[in-house]
This record gives sequence, C-alpha cells and structure tokens, in this order.
Amino acid sequence: MKISKTIDDLREACRAERRHGKRLGLVPTMGALHEGHLSLVRAAKTRCEIVVVSIFVNPIQFGPNEDLAKYPRNFERDRELLEGEGIDFLFTPSAEEMYPPGGVTYVAVEGLSDKLCGRSRPGHFRGVTTVVAKLFHIVEPDLAFFGQKDAAQATIIRRMVRDLNMPVEIVVCPIVRERDGLAMSSRNAYLDSPQRKSALVLCRSLAEVQKRFNEGERKAANLIDVGKQAFAKEPSVRLDYFEIVDPETLDGVDEVSHEALVAEAAFVGKARLIDNMVLNPA
Repeated sequence: MKISKTIDDLREACRAERRHGKRLGLVPTMGALHEGHLSLVRAAKTRCEIVVVSIFVNPIQFGPNEDLAKYPRNFERDRELLEGEGIDFLFTPSAEEMYPPGGVTYVAVEGLSDKLCGRSRPGHFRGVTTVVAKLFHIVEPDLAFFGQKDAAQATIIRRMVRDLNMPVEIVVCPIVRERDGLAMSSRNAYLDSPQRKSALVLCRSLAEVQKRFNEGERKAANLIDVGKQAFAKEPSVRLDYFEIVDPETLDGVDEVSHEALVAEAAFVGKARLIDNMVLNPA
C-alpha cells in the first residue's frame, strides 16, 4: 500500500496505473474506519484492479458549531485496517494541500443541497460536493463507492456527476449495521453506554414504519407519525427530522406509490446520527 500526501504524487500514481489499462476505484472517507467503510473497500476490490482510499476530515463540510475539532481520528488503526484489506493507494492530504490559500471556488448542487441534512446543516453538502469533485479530478476513478447510510449525499453526488458529465460510475453499497441494528457510524464513538442503548430508537423507528407499510399503509403522513411516535418514547433523543422523500429529488411525497426514502436524523448526547431505509410498494 502506497501512502500519498500530495495531490501531484497521487495523481501521477493513478495515471501510471491507467496507462497500463487498470480500472480504478475510489472510496472517499473521513477516517475512523469501521466495517461499513471496509464493506465499500471490498466492493471496490471486486470491481476494480486498483483501489484508492482517501482519508480526509473535510473542514468545509462542518458548520462553525459542529464537531470538526473533535471528529474521531485514529490514523494508525485506519492504516492497519486498509493494509489488511490490500488496497493499493491511501491518500491522506492536509487541509492546506486540498484547499490552497485564496481559493474561492465551490461546487454546489442547487435545489438538492438544502434538503434533509442540508436544511439542518447549511453549507454541508456544498462542502461534500466540492471535496468529492476535487477527489474525482485527482484520482480520475472509473467507479466511486459510497454508503447507503448517507443516502441524500449519494443522491446529490449522482446529480453532480450527471450535470457535470463526470466520467465516473457512482456505486452505492448497503448500510452495515451492528448486531442490534444500529447503523455503523464513526460518530457512534461519542456514545456512552446509556446513549448507545437510546440510539437504537433510530433503527426501531424505521422498523415500526416498515411494519405499518407492510400492513398496507401508504400515506406518508401516517407513516411519519409512526416513526415520530417511536422517538416520543425515547425523550433523551432529540429528533432533527423524520421524512419520506423521493430518492432522486429528495422532495417529500404524499403517497408511497413508488420507491421512497425514509430518512431521519437525531441527536443522541453530542452525537448527531442518521439512518434511512427504502420503501418499495412493488
């Protein structure tokens, strides 16, 4: 595994592989790796001859009162995990390398970036799309791998790729969960034991919605009420949003007559956690 800290170094390494006809896969991460990240790495290895993983805690996707300074970081453990997975290149740039002084250019997907987490975290998705666009230009991957847990992010990145004619296929991989159902997240490290138990309301609320849906309920407002009732029974958890939206536009739906995304975010202690599932009436 080759570790690159500069754009020029990684770009040249990737171009050398491409000149040999190799198929490149990119897995962008912010580190603090868990089994969810590793599932993306394994998916990339099944479809690509060369796998690049980036570890970069992207400052421009954090708001002024968010957890940038405290975001979990454990580079040595991450390096060992990635070596164990047999990846080819690890990209670990500094903020100064990714964002030269005086930079004023950003990539924003209008009309999508202010929905779901974008409504609660203004500027968040602009930061995500900007850094992902930069990574795509540096690596020039054939495929890029993202997790379904960040469903809105995946939708926005797909739209960016389509609108800007970027020659990369976006692959979205299933959510990886703990045995008790909690979606794996680097921010789970913030939770103490009681909070960890309370956090299960996220997956429990989705299960309640799925149950009601399976029983025939199709009105989004009624399904949303079911999810919110689950949170009402867990007063230590503060719900940010619970919505049912079109997975391509992220607009709310009235009836689940086609595939729909049930998306939620909540604060458990100082951790803001997200989860989602897809309802399909077919």
